[in-house]
Amino acid sequence: MPTGVSDATGRPPADLAVDVRKLHKSFGSFEALRGLDLEVRRGEVHGFLGPNGAGKSTTIRVLLGLLRANAGEVRLLGGDPWRDVVELHRRLAYVPGDVSLWPSMTGGEMIDLLGSMRGGLDEDRRADLVERFELDTAKRGRQYSKGNRQKVAIVAALASDVELLILDEPTSGLDPLMENVFQEVVGEAKALGTTVLLSSHILAEVESLADRVSIIRDGVIVETGTLTELRGHTRTAVRAELDTVPAADRLTDFHDVDVDGHRLSATVDSDRIGAAMEVLTASGLRSLTVEPPSLESLFLRLYDSDSDGVRVSDNPAAGE
Repeated sequence: MPTGVSDATGRPPADLAVDVRKLHKSFGSFEALRGLDLEVRRGEVHGFLGPNGAGKSTTIRVLLGLLRANAGEVRLLGGDPWRDVVELHRRLAYVPGDVSLWPSMTGGEMIDLLGSMRGGLDEDRRADLVERFELDTAKRGRQYSKGNRQKVAIVAALASDVELLILDEPTSGLDPLMENVFQEVVGEAKALGTTVLLSSHILAEVESLADRVSIIRDGVIVETGTLTELRGHTRTAVRAELDTVPAADRLTDFHDVDVDGHRLSATVDSDRIGAAMEVLTASGLRSLTVEPPSLESLFLRLYDSDSDGVRVSDNPAAGE
C-alpha cells in the first residue's frame, strides 16, 4: 500500500490515514467548521459522532475532495484530497447515507462499475457479501428499496481492495439483521488492515465497532479517545439494595440519588467508585448492579447539559 508523504511544511509522515489540522469551512457568513482537528490512525475503526448541523458531513465532503476548505491542513492517506482527488479515490471507498443508483443498471452492474473505478474487486469477497446481505443483483436500480440501494454501495465498497472506508450513515434503511451483518463485515475489513471512518446515528453500532471515537460539536471536536478514556469522563450508574440506607452526609460521592425503601439508585464519578462501594458495603449490601457509562451517556452529557442550553434532537447523532 502507498505510504504517507511529507507535507508542504516538511512534517514527517505519521501513521495516520486522516490528519486534519485547524480546518475551517464557511458557507457565506455561516462557519460550519471552526478549527477542527481530527486524526484517524491507519488500521483502526474511528467513530465520528455529532448531531444534525455539527459539521460531520461538511468534514467528510472536504475529505472526499467535494468541498475546498477555507483554511487549515488536510492529509488523506498522505495526499491532498483536493489536489490528489483522482488518485486518492482509487484507494478509498465511500458509502453515503442515501445512495442514488442509475435506474436502468442492475445492482450487479453497478457493483462492478464502482469496483472498476477503484482498481477492481475481490470476486470471492463480492460473492460472499452478496449472499450475506441477501442482495438480488439482477434487479435494476429503479426497483430497489432504500435498504437495498445501501446494500449495493456497501457490497461495492467492502469488496474493493482499498485502504480506507469512509462510511457516512451506511446502515440507513437496513433492518436489524442486516445491521448485524454490516458489523461483522466491517470487523473483517479491519482485521485485513483497512482503516474505517464511521459516522453513524446508531450509537450501539459505533460502540461495538470503534477503536476510538471523536465527537464534533459546532464545527470543532469536543471529545476524542478510546471508549475507555471517554468513559472516564462520565458517571457509572449504581443500583443497590441495602439493609440500611446511608445518611445524606455519607452520600457525598453519589449523584442523582433516588431512594425507594431499601433500594438506592445513583450515579458515581468513575474515579470515586471505590469509595462509593465502601459506603454501600458498610450499609449491609444485599444486591448490586453496576452499569458502566455508555457512549450514549457521554454523548448526552456533552449535548444536553451544557450551560448554553443546546439540547440534542430526538435522533441525536443523525447525519447532517
